[in-house]
Amino acid sequence: MSITWIIIPLISAFIGWFTNWIAIKMLFHPREPKKILGFTFHGIFPKRQQVFAARLGKLVSDELLSFSDISTKITNPSNLKSVMPLIEKHIDRFLREQLPEQMPLISMFIGESTIQELKGVFVRQLEVLFPEIMQSYVHTLKEQLDLEAIVTQKVAGFSSDKMEQILMSIMQKEFRFVEIIGGMLGFVIGLLQVLLTILG
Repeated sequence: MSITWIIIPLISAFIGWFTNWIAIKMLFHPREPKKILGFTFHGIFPKRQQVFAARLGKLVSDELLSFSDISTKITNPSNLKSVMPLIEKHIDRFLREQLPEQMPLISMFIGESTIQELKGVFVRQLEVLFPEIMQSYVHTLKEQLDLEAIVTQKVAGFSSDKMEQILMSIMQKEFRFVEIIGGMLGFVIGLLQVLLTILG
């Protein structure tokens, strides 16, 4: 067996791995446009960072963290029930401790049954009022807080190093897999070349 038959698949595997490695590097490098032999080279993410930031901002505000979703969540009756014990506890403490301190005369005429009745009235009113308050708050927050603009500005302001660090931390395994696949495909192509040479 000629050593060439072994070298060809190995060289093909290296070429397959190397081309994919270069392709991944070109996602981030060069960070600034560079002209080589009349061609301008610029990393895909640095070149398209503004577009990427704008689309990510729109995605976050429209799909991932919309104000309608926030409003639905915070006005959900089950969420209200989860905070009502805390509210009820605060009302009870107010009627028993703070009211006698601030209005001693009135507190003289308020007994246990009156406290329970007042607490029940307050709680029922809050159950009705709370969703309306939160919807109004979300509406005001939406007018004051532009999620799309905030995300777009933040991502657009990332340095190229920061952008690469974030994306690599998310997709490092996938990038490594692409490199390995390139090597494997190159090796298979090299084997096919050898087989074609032998059979020819």
